[in-house]
Amino acid sequence: MSKMTDMFRLRMPVLGAFVLLTGLLSTAGAQRATALPDDLWFDGRAASTLTVKNGRFTDGLGREVVLRGYNVSGETKLAENKGLPFASVADAKKSANALRALGGGNSVRFLLSWAYAEPERGKVSAEYLSAATGQMRAFLDAGIRVYPDFHQDLYSRHLFDADSWYTGDGAPKWAVDAGNYPDEYCGICPFWGQNITQNKAVTQATHDFWHNKYGLQEAFLTTAQKTMAYVEQNLTDEQFAGVIGFDPYNEPHPGTLDSGQTSRAWEKDVLWPFYEKFRARMDAAGWQDKPAFVEPNLFWNANLDFQKQEGGLLDAGKLGPDYVFNTHFYDQKAISGIFMPGKAGDGQYSKDFAMVRDRAAVAGTAGIISEFGHPLAGLVSDKAPTVLKGMYQALDSRVPGASWWSNPSDSGSVLSGSQWQWDIYNGRHKEPMNGNPDKVLTHGDAWNDEDLSAVRLDDSGKAVLRQDARLLDRVYPTATAGSTVAFTYEDRSRDGSTTLTWNPVPDSLPRVKELVGSGQYALHMWRSDGSSAPTELHLPASFPTSSTTVVSDLGTTATPPSYTKTTPIAVADEPGGTGSRRLLLTAPDSGTHFALVTNGAKAPSAELLKAARTELANWAASKAG
Repeated sequence: MSKMTDMFRLRMPVLGAFVLLTGLLSTAGAQRATALPDDLWFDGRAASTLTVKNGRFTDGLGREVVLRGYNVSGETKLAENKGLPFASVADAKKSANALRALGGGNSVRFLLSWAYAEPERGKVSAEYLSAATGQMRAFLDAGIRVYPDFHQDLYSRHLFDADSWYTGDGAPKWAVDAGNYPDEYCGICPFWGQNITQNKAVTQATHDFWHNKYGLQEAFLTTAQKTMAYVEQNLTDEQFAGVIGFDPYNEPHPGTLDSGQTSRAWEKDVLWPFYEKFRARMDAAGWQDKPAFVEPNLFWNANLDFQKQEGGLLDAGKLGPDYVFNTHFYDQKAISGIFMPGKAGDGQYSKDFAMVRDRAAVAGTAGIISEFGHPLAGLVSDKAPTVLKGMYQALDSRVPGASWWSNPSDSGSVLSGSQWQWDIYNGRHKEPMNGNPDKVLTHGDAWNDEDLSAVRLDDSGKAVLRQDARLLDRVYPTATAGSTVAFTYEDRSRDGSTTLTWNPVPDSLPRVKELVGSGQYALHMWRSDGSSAPTELHLPASFPTSSTTVVSDLGTTATPPSYTKTTPIAVADEPGGTGSRRLLLTAPDSGTHFALVTNGAKAPSAELLKAARTELANWAASKAG
């Protein structure tokens, strides 16, 4: 036997005595421990606070944190609610509660609008900042971390004619009026993103911003600083702890390069100095301990060769704790309807997302994919179930499902990500496109024919998912007391009537396979740091306590009890009062641990649990690396 297997076996007698004291580890019918109050000892400001340490997001308790959630919301791009994600704080609360309870999110990228924050040059709108902060507060109070983003696409809506096929968002009208730009025109552009490189009004205005022509960049930085100062001053210390950083600029692109300039040189000489200026503004506004979520040239990781441009902040050196490597990923091959005729499959995005992990590692910081998604309507919407499953799979692990069980130690870090998007008004907008009262958009996201929102309101005003809940509401390690060795989740999400199983339990683990059956399962392996704070895994709504089985070196249980300080395997509500739940795993030492959690078991016997535990202990001992 390996040393790791011996270690697990040596620990079992100790745990056996522990069990006799706590009454935890048992099969169905166990007496549930008395629940502690909603605010558990490890749920204070320290748990909400996030920094970057050793290339990982880390909370104030020293735990490795994974951020999962959505962009809130593309409504900010529109005029109907004056550049705010929601019409009211009440709608923000409804959205936040649904995002937590239905979508399984613990964080949001919260969109803001420069146009509405500074409608007149030099005059920041206190009304806008107050409304935006109030809506932000609704998410923070629901236990959801927030990182704001001053969003832009195609520079500004004010570049576009009232009868244009397209629109933009971002810069205020006065910034556009300063430039005397040509009449916008994209030619034959079936995709709105082609305006980024083909519409001269967009390319010239963008170039002017990066070169601070007319003082545009300086005005933006000043507004950003005032916005951050307002947020810091108008949230409580506990709420502000949940604001984890700021995304300075969405999808940066040079517009046009200077003579002889390359994309890489533009990042080095133009984009990075902007980020350093933004970082200084963050510090001046009281955000010294929060990182800037900086994005490279948006085409650095394009998966179409003719779109790809060299970048990835290659010359920025070690970013360290002041910055997060922040990027987007959309499968342009799939979206094109031409370059990927079929659907996505197992491991489809492993290399694309591994590139993000590797780039963040070289930069010495944490990585996040702050936008990913796929259209839910239109000619290529049939690909959405497989494309999104593939992207979530690649966030969880860099190893495809077919080889995960044989090679788990190559999983790498669990990537953080924010899906585009979470818009409760999907299909119910009233947006006069480019201010045109004869062109009021109501369908989809009401912006350039996009339709990507994972949520909508039904006729009763209730938030409901537009995608498979099995795909969106996922098990993932929200906080690991130590470091992740390997993680995987088989969501069994559906493509129509087909169940997508890309990571089945192998035949070499027959009792584990029997235990999981046709259910969903996750397996988390981690090296504990000996902390008394628990490792936390989000539990989807599809994992009610009565149907949740955990098999771990820490013990086994078919109905996890409520948390107490003496229960190594337990459940508790997640903070925020939304009814979302988590699995809590408290390791007694600094060794390597594993936990399988599944909803597939039906009243498993003590013999099956014991056999599955032995199989997993032997597997973990041979695969931990």
